[in-house]
Amino acid sequence: MKSKFIFGFHAVTARLRHEAASVEEIYVDTGRQDRRMLELISAAKGAGVRVIPVDELRLANMVGTRRHQGVVAKAGEISLARNLDELLDAIEGPALILILDGITDPHNLGACLRVADGAGAHAVIAPKDRAVGLNATAAKVASGAADTMPYITVTNLARTMRELKERNIYVVGTSDDAEKSLYQADFTGGEGVALVMGSEGEGIRRLTRDTCDFLVSVPMFGSVESLNVSVASGICLYEARRQRLV
Repeated sequence: MKSKFIFGFHAVTARLRHEAASVEEIYVDTGRQDRRMLELISAAKGAGVRVIPVDELRLANMVGTRRHQGVVAKAGEISLARNLDELLDAIEGPALILILDGITDPHNLGACLRVADGAGAHAVIAPKDRAVGLNATAAKVASGAADTMPYITVTNLARTMRELKERNIYVVGTSDDAEKSLYQADFTGGEGVALVMGSEGEGIRRLTRDTCDFLVSVPMFGSVESLNVSVASGICLYEARRQRLV
């Protein structure tokens, strides 16, 4: 089993809670003895995971950042759907999928994974090129969602979108100049939906846009022209979820 480092209290605690058997060992900052750290150490020992005290510099060298909050875990990968067919075959009921086109910031990816998990989406899909990988920073920002939300990268996003359509999943793109607003879209049918979000400023690429079934805009009522992609993703996913619950 291939191992990787995850860091930050939320990410490490979530891994201990959901897949403790995958955690090989946890490194903690010797300079932190606060309640949060003591609770994490207790949870780790309760799960039979070895805890290794180290200095802050070693933690930073392990993950390439000082924003580790004093805790780094070495853990194996867990079994989530890693390809489109495997994912779609396992979905029961109408699918809810988030597609990210051109998202290169790991903080944005992590936040999108977190909001997708919160909204009950089945997966996040992104192209392999012009997209950030699921690195340690993205996993930290995701606050555990990187362990529960399948993140599937594909070589050809337009082809993947066409495959989703063949599976009775509507592909809905977002664009500032769309004629229909998000709140005019109907997500109440029995079909699945995949919401496509582009990068802030550039939006979704032309081929991606042309492959969508239709486009919607997120209404803006203030002075700013656009929202961060994770915020926009949350608004769209939760609107689709709200309509299905009515």
